[in-house]
Amino acid sequence: MLEAAIRVADSGGVQGITMRKVAQELGVEAMSLYHHVPNKDTILDGVVDTVFAAIDLPDAECDDWRDAIRVRAHSARAVLSRHSWALGLMDSRRNPGSATLRHHDAVLGVLREAGFTPAMAVHAVSLIDSYVGGYVLQESNLPATTPGDVGDLAQDILEHVSADELPYLREVIVGHALQPGYDHASEFGYGLDLILDALEARRG
Repeated sequence: MLEAAIRVADSGGVQGITMRKVAQELGVEAMSLYHHVPNKDTILDGVVDTVFAAIDLPDAECDDWRDAIRVRAHSARAVLSRHSWALGLMDSRRNPGSATLRHHDAVLGVLREAGFTPAMAVHAVSLIDSYVGGYVLQESNLPATTPGDVGDLAQDILEHVSADELPYLREVIVGHALQPGYDHASEFGYGLDLILDALEARRG
């Protein structure tokens, strides 16, 4: 049922998760769902827990806490990129499931074992999750999704960019965005590394 609800949301957003639409996705009558769940909120709670369960937990045995959190952040980005509708939903539920709680505990555990104070661990989680969520939200609205798309878009913009009027924008497009091997998706890792390095500097 939860996987069916996720498929509904993937195609029509979280507002599409209704008892009727989930039942249609399963090929059953809506009333039959009430034999398994009491209401729609239970489905939403389960959907959030399922999304959290898909995100890799950080490795508590990793020698460098940054490597462990980096893997988790990249996994979160990948999962949320497939289910960007979940971004607002994940922080809105009042009844977190076992996978959600286990996930938060694992992330906090890596930070605490690395020497972060409880307060600094909370600051770190808030900062990292805000970055991941913001990046996914921005990425989901970009008009270009592949390096080829970015190149085409850059060329289109370049036709309207005068070197005299907008020299720095033209410089970045020509000297960076249109260079072989450029992939805008790599910006995620660059920004994440800056955040992790800044947190490391304040860890003590």
